[in-house]
Amino acid sequence: MKFNGTGEMIDALEFPITTDEIIADHGEHELELQRGTERVGEVLERLGTEEFESPEDVRLSVRSAVGHKAIGRRFYSDRDPTALGESGPTPLSL
Repeated sequence: MKFNGTGEMIDALEFPITTDEIIADHGEHELELQRGTERVGEVLERLGTEEFESPEDVRLSVRSAVGHKAIGRRFYSDRDPTALGESGPTPLSL
């Protein structure tokens, strides 16, 4: 994920600050993800109302709430076998 200037915006915020305040003032900043882009406002809306005490708190929340566009190949793992009783994805040979 690339913050595309959003990191600088986060550093310039006055703390404490809420998700609603960030969305209102900076929700249009775009994050560049593995498979597209997503606006900061879209990401933070998933968290509900929170209050952040530091820039690092905001960064961690944004990283944890990005959608599936941030994932390279969804449902892919070359390490975890499908659990017993579950039908997993069709194996794909690269």
